Amino acid sequence: MSGIIALLCAFPVIYVIKKLLLPGKQSGPYPPGPKGLPFIGNALDFPTENNAQEYAKWEKKYGSSILHASAFGTHVILLNKREAADELFERRAQKYSDRPHFPLANLIGLSYNMAFMGYGDKWRLCRKITQQIFRQGAMENFNWVITRKVHQALGGLLSSPDDFAYHNKMLAISIPMAAMYGYDVKSAEDPCIVAADKSLTLGLQLIAPGGSLINIIPILRFIPPWFPGASSRKAAEHVKKLTRDMQQIPLDFVKSQMARPSKRKSVSRTKRLYKMFRVAVPSFVSEFFEKKHTIGASEEEEAAVLSIAPTVYAAIGTFIYLMAVNPDIQKKAQAEIDSVVGTKRLPNFEDRPLMPYIEAIYREILRWRPPGQVGIPHCSAEDDFYDGYFIPKGATVIGNVWAMTHDESIYPEPNAFKPERFFNLDGTLNDDDRILAYGFGRRVCVGKHFASAIIWLTVVSILATFKIEKARDETGKEIGISDEYVDFGFLTHKTPFKCSILPRSTTSQHLVEQACASE
Repeated sequence: MSGIIALLCAFPVIYVIKKLLLPGKQSGPYPPGPKGLPFIGNALDFPTENNAQEYAKWEKKYGSSILHASAFGTHVILLNKREAADELFERRAQKYSDRPHFPLANLIGLSYNMAFMGYGDKWRLCRKITQQIFRQGAMENFNWVITRKVHQALGGLLSSPDDFAYHNKMLAISIPMAAMYGYDVKSAEDPCIVAADKSLTLGLQLIAPGGSLINIIPILRFIPPWFPGASSRKAAEHVKKLTRDMQQIPLDFVKSQMARPSKRKSVSRTKRLYKMFRVAVPSFVSEFFEKKHTIGASEEEEAAVLSIAPTVYAAIGTFIYLMAVNPDIQKKAQAEIDSVVGTKRLPNFEDRPLMPYIEAIYREILRWRPPGQVGIPHCSAEDDFYDGYFIPKGATVIGNVWAMTHDESIYPEPNAFKPERFFNLDGTLNDDDRILAYGFGRRVCVGKHFASAIIWLTVVSILATFKIEKARDETGKEIGISDEYVDFGFLTHKTPFKCSILPRSTTSQHLVEQACASE
């Protein structure tokens, strides 16, 4: 503990030296914000939970949608309006496509993740590869594995509906694993799934603002994990091991399968994998190794592919919660599905353009509760000015996605779940089809089409076959559901709740059983 105290005491000296030697240039005021303390700035003002909502309150408190705070000389710019995010992240992308340094990223093994990479050659290579793989026109390459896993999830809801949170976790992680590696997850107890779930949950908590003192005082990362009081360093070591397992287990699987001898020389290794496993092979990673075997691939390309594969993630907990508490919306959605699909088959991707109300539900889910409410911060590459305010080089610039999707001037009654807000007066879908939860500019999620396909098919398939209601107690009285969410760093999840999920009819039950039997 004495070492930590010594480091903290040294910071005022470091701060003064920095100011004297590197005074910096400034030709305008910073945006409004909380008044900081000497040396530490606003280090004690940053919220550690519900930060998106707190930053929205700052807007009212300080009379500005563009806000400024600082900690130990690091400047933070907060953007609560979409027009500001579009101007900086989209139209000035050259200046705002970098990421701030995350002191804990290397410690927890998250430096492989493209979302946290700095703006440079490695990131450009990763983006180039993922854009080729995940472009909208290539989604049909993944549709069959998404369909297969969604049908398995339907089977899980049929056999054990009370375990819907378990089936949600299985679906969210098993689709990327199957599509990326051809790794067929059988259980949430699979060591790869356990490692992925824990590493992402714990890692994002640590790396988020307020998650650890190391984020504020980077020099603390040099304290060894065994040092008394170094709880973040101990946690980081644990997460790093989990992250390594999450990457290595499926990677070893791909390599071992591709190493199997071929019975026919004319059959490629990738096609041989396809014959051996009834999963999503040829997969992203197996195709990459096939390319490497035949025409060669650089170490940089290999590192890029392996950093991309584990990053895809999607969840449907919010959807199940919203359907349980909005029965009228659920009935309206099911009526549309029945009119398009009928009762003799399950929905498929070809039905998507024919179901505008389901599309509106998809948009409203991600507007009402975006998974990443403040998004991953950007970093300014040079001094800049916006709306009369100064933004210094190296500033952390945060787009408050939640504030933007709850802007009353754009979305009246923003806290209400209303898919109808996405329709024109003539009943057609409006052009508000951009999902801010996927990010901005050059740092927009390259897997957004993949995530969209997973979420849409999950939503429409569950609605087609099941009725979601509030659970009831032994007297038949409905059990209320809390509206609380829990923060996991850059992600939020619905707190656990109970609900009733039953087949809509005997026919829908048979459809689910047939779909599972054919897989």
